[in-house]
Amino acid sequence: MAEPSTHYRKPGTVTRRLMNPFLVLAMRMGISVWGSRVLEVRGRTTGTPRRTPVNLLKYEGHEYLVSPRGNTQWTRNVRADNGRLILELGRHREERTVQELPDEEKPPVLRAYLRRWKMEVGVFFEGVSADSSDEDLLRIAPKHPVFVLSETKG
Repeated sequence: MAEPSTHYRKPGTVTRRLMNPFLVLAMRMGISVWGSRVLEVRGRTTGTPRRTPVNLLKYEGHEYLVSPRGNTQWTRNVRADNGRLILELGRHREERTVQELPDEEKPPVLRAYLRRWKMEVGVFFEGVSADSSDEDLLRIAPKHPVFVLSETKG
């Protein structure tokens, strides 16, 4: 697999200070918005747990995490911790591992993700939508990490 893209769209102040904390609070109370979860991953430098809201995509019998903003801090932390993470909703915590998909496997997952969350994340995909060609999806694939989740650890 090629080196991860350096593409990253930093969240704005409203997202960082208002929307994300609100979503995290809702999910800590057990309220999920269309499959959202709190992702907890160990910081790659400090080892401190880091939390961020994510959209969990269920597609063709698998679960995926897509990073619409690109090579974010959470994607870097997941890679640094060998794909280990925790998904939280209310008091329920699931330890999971993920495997990053190569770019050529991303188009159907990106298409499903855009179909589900276009209103929230469409702006981050350079005009590419769920109805775009596979070529367009392949063109943007390097800018959007996609992880497939393993079964829950026992």
